[in-house]
Formats: sequence, C-alpha cells, structure tokens
Amino acid sequence: MLTLQLIKEQRDRVISGLNKKHFNGAEEAINQVLAIDKQRRESQQQLDANLSEAKKMAAQIGGLMKQGKKDEADAIKQKVSEMKDTNKQLEEQMKKAEEDMTALLCTIPNIPYDEVPEGSCAEDNHVVKSNLRECREGDTVGNWDVNPNLNIENPLPHWELAKKYNLIDFDLGVKITGAGFPVYIGKGARLQRALINFFLDEARKAGYTEIMPPTVVNAASGYGTGQLPDKEGQMYHCEVDDFYLIPTAEVPVTNIYRDVILDEKDLPIKNCAYTECFRREAGSYGKDVRGLNRLHEFSKIEIVRIDKPEHSKESHREMLEHVEGLLKKLELPYRVLLLCGGDQSFTSSICYDFEVYSEAQKRWLEVSSVSNFDTYQANRLKCRYRPEGAKKPELCHTLNGSALALPRIVAALLENNQTEEGIRIPKALVPYMGCDMIK
Repeated sequence: MLTLQLIKEQRDRVISGLNKKHFNGAEEAINQVLAIDKQRRESQQQLDANLSEAKKMAAQIGGLMKQGKKDEADAIKQKVSEMKDTNKQLEEQMKKAEEDMTALLCTIPNIPYDEVPEGSCAEDNHVVKSNLRECREGDTVGNWDVNPNLNIENPLPHWELAKKYNLIDFDLGVKITGAGFPVYIGKGARLQRALINFFLDEARKAGYTEIMPPTVVNAASGYGTGQLPDKEGQMYHCEVDDFYLIPTAEVPVTNIYRDVILDEKDLPIKNCAYTECFRREAGSYGKDVRGLNRLHEFSKIEIVRIDKPEHSKESHREMLEHVEGLLKKLELPYRVLLLCGGDQSFTSSICYDFEVYSEAQKRWLEVSSVSNFDTYQANRLKCRYRPEGAKKPELCHTLNGSALALPRIVAALLENNQTEEGIRIPKALVPYMGCDMIK
C-alpha cells in the first residue's frame, strides 16, 4: 500500500497518479487519508500532553502528602484518575484511526511511474518491441497492424491438434474436476515437463535461486502481495482452515521476506519457482477461453526480485531481457507491451506484458507480465533493508514476472509449428523432449 509519508509529502502527485490509473474518487480518498491522519495526530498530541501533566501531578501528590496536605493531594489524585479515563478514550480513538487508515489504504491502488502512458484499456497499451519489425514511438495495440505470416495452410487450433496427436484431453479434465482443468497425456505431459525444466534451467543460469514453496497460503500472505482484499473473488478459498490456493508463485515466494530486515549487501535477491497456479476466473466464457487460453489450474515459472530502490529499475530491465530471451529461444513471434495506466494491475507501478502470436486463432496471447511494485508490496509486507551505515531500515522494492506461463506458450508452440509430418519442436527444447517432432 502507499506510504503515509508519500501521501503527505506528494499529495498532488499521488492524486495525479491515481487519476492516470482511472481510480474513481482519488482526491476524496487521499483527503480522507489525510483527515484520519490529522485526527490520529491530534489524539496523540492530547495524550502526550495529558501524560506529561499527569507526571507533574504525581510529583505534586508526593510533596503534598509530606506536607500533610492530604485533602489537596486527594483532589489531585481525583484529577489524575479522571485524566486516565480520558487517556483511555484517546488511545481507543488512536487505535480506531489506525485501523480506519489501514483499511482505507488497502482500497487505494499503487501509483504508476511517470513513463507509464495514459490510457483506459488494453487498446491503449504501447507496443514497444517485437521480433516482427521495428516499433514506432507511440504505437498502440489499437493501431498495430502487423501479424506474422507463417505460411501454414489451414492451420488447426491447438485444441484440435491436442486431440489429433493425443496430447491433451479436455473432456477427461471435465469428468475428473470441471472445465478449465485439462489432463495432459503422453508427449503432451512430456512437453509440459520439458518447458518447466527448460525455464528453470534458464532461470538458474541467470542467477536465480530455485524455491519450491507451498501452493496454499494463509490470508496474511495474500494480503502482503495485494491479492487480498483486491482479488479475493478470483482465488480458491479453503474456508475451514482459511487458506487460499495460490494464483501465482509470486505470493509465497515474496512472502518469504515478510517482516524481514535484509542487509544491503544481500540485495538484489533473485528467486524463481515452479508451481501450479489456481484462478477461479469467474465470469470467463466464449472463444477467448477455449482450450488452453484460460484455465483454472496451470503451470508457471515465476521470477521474483527484492531490491533496493536505486537499483530496482535495472533489475526490471534485466527481468525483461530474461523473458524476451526465452521467447527468442522458443522461436515464437512476440511483442512487448508497456501497459497504460488504466490497464495496469492494482499493485504495480509499471508493467510490461509479453504476447505471442497464435497462428490458428489469428490473435495475440499474453504469456508474461513483468512488474515493478516499487515500495507498495514491501509496505504491506514490512519487507525492509538496512543501508550500510544507516540506523533505520528502509522499504525494499519488489518485482516479479512470469518466466513463463505454460498454457498459452503450449498453444502457440502447437499452432505455429504444425507441419504435414507433425509438430516441430524448437531446437532449445529438443534435449528436454528427447525428440524433434511430435508425430
């Protein structure tokens, strides 16, 4: 969540940033935060004054008793007792103000960086890079008119290819669980494992430490990374134990550093994790969710960084280069989008999406989001570091990205590599698959 210090010192910038994110009632919400803070400070000042006065009275009582002035001492004791009742009320007011402040701050999103473009929806996102052609400044998704020509006659969509080559059984998944829970079979399962191992090996080569975290987390972890209370309806909830199935490995991995003070020399911390991910995707329907396009359970490798503020933009750049390198090695047509303010997530300061082209569907599929959250998550997590020689710790910056999510990568690999002989396996995956063609 936003820090109170930022809101107090840069009120106008915060309101402007929230407006860029199309957050309704930005000025009203910020003014309410400042009003609650003023009330809390006034209560604190009154309490401090009362405690100081009570201390002086206590000293007077002792002196009066020694002088035998019991009645005067008793009168002061009565004032001290009444003051204690007042102080109790002030403490309760301060506690309520703190609770109201936290609850309100949880409803206010992060503010975007200055370089984030204006815009209200996905059509306004800027295309900043592609392996298809040079991008022009100001290119948006809405005016992007370049699609690859893969010279595949009558390409089949991946759900038909999966059935033809017996790779994925969507109907069996419906029988066992429900829609959105496919069953991978034979070389389909092997392709999943090949991609997982390839992505993890590439992350390790890039200096990431592999983590194998739980896929079930408590509410505090969901709160720490911003899934709660913002995305509660999108998460599977185990009500008896009040646990949540993770929507991404970002949640457990980032929460490793909740309530932790790190040494500056240990930053940046670089972790990666493969997990299953679970998303309810309530209300999803239609052609855009067919096959692997949108699942309730899927495999994903996540990269997470904890960094100091002055180095986090460099970390973000390195993460973007890592994800782009994976797509190059998979030989997929891709483009990179800088999300506009209105299409950014609740918690991010800046986010780039990677999309790959689906030949049979003639559409772009998002396969990764790489975000810098600035101090927004760290403030919730109380994730801090101590600069060398400093007395007080400071908030870290947190970053994460998909490297990569499997379903749409698999969809693009199947559709874009189909031939009369079978489905060609990209060279980088051959050692993991043990074959260069699915026949």
